[in-house]
Amino acid sequence: MSSTPIKILLVEDDELFRLGLRVRLQQEPGLEIVAEAEDGETAIEVVKQTPLDVVLLDVGLPGIGGIEACRQIKQENPSLPILVLTSHSQKPLITRLIDAGAQGYCLKGIAAEKLVLALRSVAAGASWWDATATKEIRSSLSLEASPPEFENITKLANPLTQREHEILSLLAAGKTNQEIAHALYIAPGTVRVHIHAILQKLEVSDRTQAVVVALQKRLIKTIPALKNEDE
Repeated sequence: MSSTPIKILLVEDDELFRLGLRVRLQQEPGLEIVAEAEDGETAIEVVKQTPLDVVLLDVGLPGIGGIEACRQIKQENPSLPILVLTSHSQKPLITRLIDAGAQGYCLKGIAAEKLVLALRSVAAGASWWDATATKEIRSSLSLEASPPEFENITKLANPLTQREHEILSLLAAGKTNQEIAHALYIAPGTVRVHIHAILQKLEVSDRTQAVVVALQKRLIKTIPALKNEDE
């Protein structure tokens, strides 16, 4: 583990919850709460002035709200990871968070050890999507583009080959390398080579991020499941 602590901005409007969260996270070696904010506007200003490794962000904030704060922070700091921690689990929320650029989503009530793992994951460049929440909303995560519109967008933005696109769609469906190999009648080793190429072309570090980026770029229309696992 690096000797340099992960610098965290904690954005939460519930003072008691924020205090409890800060005390708990500060007990973890390698984590440091360097700043706090009670609303989105303050969070945006703090990000401009403070070196950070990750933002832990509530959605239900006063003022511009957490989703808009996430969007503005990512516009100015595309490489700064944002992990959303919220009590909200409405079905459209995940899609909006993906569009805003969030790297992950956890429901409040998550075990402290899992939250710590999620923070370390997003700070390291991976992504983290709460399994319970994604299971609840996955059937509604679809893009409503018509086929002609989808085809035009894909032609403009898709850096992948036809085979890589097929494999990406199967990744989005939650298929393992072995299942993909069986479905496409190719060797598992060939699947791994294609996945490696997909991750490089989309400039991501794991298959979950690849699916999220594919959604953002409209490379796939649906996402049946998101998994917290690497290639």
